[in-house]
Amino acid sequence: MKKFFTIALSLLVFPVFILAQQSSSDARMPGMKKTGRQSKDPHVQKKKYGDTHNMPGMDHGQMPGMKMGEEGSMNMHPETFVQEIEHHGTSGTSAEPNSTPTPMLMTTKSSWTLMFHANVFLADIQQSSKRRQSTSRGRDKFFSTNWLMGMAQRNAGPGVFTARAMLSFEPATVTKRRYPLLFQQGETAFGKPIADGQHPHDFIMELAALYDLKWGEHSLLSFYFAPMGDPALGPSAYPHRASAYENPVGALGHHQQDSTHIADDVATIGFTYKIARIEASAFHGREPDEFRWNLDQGKMDSWSTRFTLQPGKNWSGQVSYGRMKSPEGLFPDEDQARMTASVMYNRPLQNGNWANTILWGRTRSLQDNSIFNSYLLESTVRFHTRNYAWTRIENVDRSNQLALGENPLPPNFQEKAIGRVQAYTFGYDRDIDFIPHVASAIGAQVTSYGVANTLKPIYGSHPVGIAIFVRFRPFSGDER
Repeated sequence: MKKFFTIALSLLVFPVFILAQQSSSDARMPGMKKTGRQSKDPHVQKKKYGDTHNMPGMDHGQMPGMKMGEEGSMNMHPETFVQEIEHHGTSGTSAEPNSTPTPMLMTTKSSWTLMFHANVFLADIQQSSKRRQSTSRGRDKFFSTNWLMGMAQRNAGPGVFTARAMLSFEPATVTKRRYPLLFQQGETAFGKPIADGQHPHDFIMELAALYDLKWGEHSLLSFYFAPMGDPALGPSAYPHRASAYENPVGALGHHQQDSTHIADDVATIGFTYKIARIEASAFHGREPDEFRWNLDQGKMDSWSTRFTLQPGKNWSGQVSYGRMKSPEGLFPDEDQARMTASVMYNRPLQNGNWANTILWGRTRSLQDNSIFNSYLLESTVRFHTRNYAWTRIENVDRSNQLALGENPLPPNFQEKAIGRVQAYTFGYDRDIDFIPHVASAIGAQVTSYGVANTLKPIYGSHPVGIAIFVRFRPFSGDER
């Protein structure tokens, strides 16, 4: 266990240390000149992703697709789906549209390319959910949601090797093992079901090794192994989707859509040809336990497969299916099947971009055939460089477990759908950038809910939640 913690912290801290050295000394790569915005020189603009062999100061061990930006920073601009996969800019082996910006700090050290990206929120949430002569289900709390990812890449033999560690300090920054989120359910806190709350992420969200082997110009064979990682099931998880980057809280459909983004003992193999990719994963199906600081382990008793299509630089779609062995600790004898489908669209704008996700997720109990569906629409627009506006609209099935609150389940309890809830979130924040290379924003969002008739006696007709927050995210160049 100590070895795993040492590896994870090393992968995270080493790139940060190198990047800090580069920033403090204002270092430049040999033969490279600094630029501000993207060069207007047509010869520079025609230089494609991956064309680094003839650039002064670049060696062949460097990761393809790096471009120098302001203050010696580097950006990545994949032009093909194969290059997007090699990018590995999100968790697991999922993909977003090629044009999606990836805010990060990046540099090279010898034959290694080092990257660091993160998203950190300090949030205060206020919720109201009352009916006449009833206590409120809404709660208030100050907390932090966060993740930090360090990554190192280099050429290795005929392919590219990537090591990646993603950490979250939510086990410390989310007290009492959950933060308030009306109508959310899933997992446990202190042995009891979580109701109207979102559990924190594990300290080690991902610890992974990847190897990409190129077969000709248009094909890529990829291998992924992670003691803690993200199997090929669902789209990029909500903390890492560009369409959700400014939202400090989880999606209500998380446990029907992308909850396996933190799974034990994951192995994935994938094959990419031009615009299509097929993957298969084996992993341990049980969700992480309540002790979030350790690295759980278990046998590979579950599987998934995913088909991804990237018909253009601005589009990405996926369909995935998986079987999970005993995923929930509250129902240890129940296996589940999950199916998801999603479409992502990103449109580059002058001084910004517009990122969108449409997502459907469904879980089905293999014990009693109970089905839970969830639907999501997310959209975030960045405009005039420093401004962000977003929405998240959801329509999700909720179970009778939610009506019990955070109380022990009665004997012989059978979970079933009790009604649907709609959530409508709208938010805005603006970067103020008082820390170099860190996009620092102040923002707020409001969520109103549509309540199923079966739940109105508990929640009333018009629950609402408001979150005020500050957000910190490292960036370089124009990619925030």
